[in-house]
Amino acid sequence: MDIAFNKNEDLNKQSVDQLKHKLEKVYLGGGEKKIASQHKKGKLTARERIKYLLDEGTEFLEVGAFTADGMYEEVGGCPSAGVVTGIGYVEGRQVMVVANDATVKAGAWFPMTAKKNLRAQEIAMENRIPIIYLVDSAGVFLPMQNEIFPDKEHFGRQFRNNAKMSSMGIIQVAAIMGSCVAGGAYLPIMADEAMIVNETGSIFLAGSYLVKAAIGETIDNETLGGATTHCEISGVTDNKYETDEECLDAIRKIFDKIGTYEKAGFDRAEPAKPAKDEKEIYGILPHDRVKPYDTKDIIERLIDNSDFDEYKALYGKSIICGTARIDGWAVGIVANQRKVVKTKKGEMQMGGVIYSDSADKAARFIMNCNQRKIPLLFLQDVSGFMVGSKSEHGGIIKDGAKMVNAMANSVVPKFTIIMGNSYGAGNYAMCGKAYDPRLIYAWPSAQIAVMSGAAAAKTLLQIKVATLKAKGEKEITEEEEKKMLAEITDKYNEELSPYYAASRLWVDGIIDPLETRKVISMGIEAANHAPIEKPFNVGVIQT
Repeated sequence: MDIAFNKNEDLNKQSVDQLKHKLEKVYLGGGEKKIASQHKKGKLTARERIKYLLDEGTEFLEVGAFTADGMYEEVGGCPSAGVVTGIGYVEGRQVMVVANDATVKAGAWFPMTAKKNLRAQEIAMENRIPIIYLVDSAGVFLPMQNEIFPDKEHFGRQFRNNAKMSSMGIIQVAAIMGSCVAGGAYLPIMADEAMIVNETGSIFLAGSYLVKAAIGETIDNETLGGATTHCEISGVTDNKYETDEECLDAIRKIFDKIGTYEKAGFDRAEPAKPAKDEKEIYGILPHDRVKPYDTKDIIERLIDNSDFDEYKALYGKSIICGTARIDGWAVGIVANQRKVVKTKKGEMQMGGVIYSDSADKAARFIMNCNQRKIPLLFLQDVSGFMVGSKSEHGGIIKDGAKMVNAMANSVVPKFTIIMGNSYGAGNYAMCGKAYDPRLIYAWPSAQIAVMSGAAAAKTLLQIKVATLKAKGEKEITEEEEKKMLAEITDKYNEELSPYYAASRLWVDGIIDPLETRKVISMGIEAANHAPIEKPFNVGVIQT
């Protein structure tokens, strides 16, 4: 191994270690004191409930672990947006789990909590997998009610989704394991089955204090909406249990008896490990995001037996297309080639840039995968589309639109991994969040923005200097200009970070590159629950 490989390996492993350290902090939720308080009440934490519920020894694919990271600092922060979501297995069946974390602001709903819950429901709906709600929430965080209450993608949308999922035949099971108040009370009761834990679980539209204020009635919360009330008097909940563990055992029994599902029919062979060492990805991937590398070297360390059937290998070389298997599942891979390549015309194409010929190739490959019912995997390390008079005259906009059209109209499930750069329209063409990937995850090396930090900072500086001059301000010195550039660069680089993207759910999470196979395999397994119901139709394409 050369010096560059060793340096990359060290720096990328440090980034992964940083990721693991940040996750450990996230997993503590509201902190050890809050966890102890939960235990004192006889309650498990959200993560403990999920661990107990899921099949022992199986994988859990968390969605949105870093949601709200660095946000809401004025009120002490909101780790994971106060809710844990992800895909796991119960009695051998794949499910989506949504568990309120009562250690974080009593499980109150912040704006990002709503966005995260809706994302979990979206994944369940797209893939038609059952969803389990473990409810323990104080309801809307009132100081921010104007950002969570009335709009289309706010709090109320989840109840609309409850109704839609029910009509789609998607199984929903809810357990009330703590507070469940106000509008939030509709969520578990719109599930197929609602259970409640005695003495710790309660559900009502208005608590005892509000009832006293509104109608003058004096009543305690347990009598108003506890387990006995709702299981023996109102019939709102179906069964009560004495402990969290008993309640979770009851959920497992429900899933033990559920019938099978109609499959989409994606092809799966016997899983196999890559023939080339996966861990070498750390050394191959340059820590410096502008340096080139051969993306095929990465692909061969992600796919079964390192066996890749490349499509149009000699044409449109700045995008790599081909079929392979990941954990046995057949996939069609569309990846940005990061090394500088030479065309048959003798021209050099920059790595990570989409040219007309590569966009044309990718569009055709995407159509083929739809024809053959092969899920698509996009591996992003893209700087954008090629610019300049030659590209414009050659129809780069037309060819780029062709690729976007084919990708956007795909009926096979799409998955996106952001390995490195994800800039501008390249993010769009390579199936960014706006184009409905079933799952989208980033590596710690990812950078997501309209353009690179250096280019953006210089552009923003020019605008700022021009604005100051237009206002008649004094001439800016070279030292002042350098200071402004440093400030702009620091701010922009912070926004480039994958953690910034993950906190806002622009990606579903940040993963160690070695977890990529797990993400794709579990994602395709989930997608296999949802048969393709409409034909592939790209509409009008300019040629």
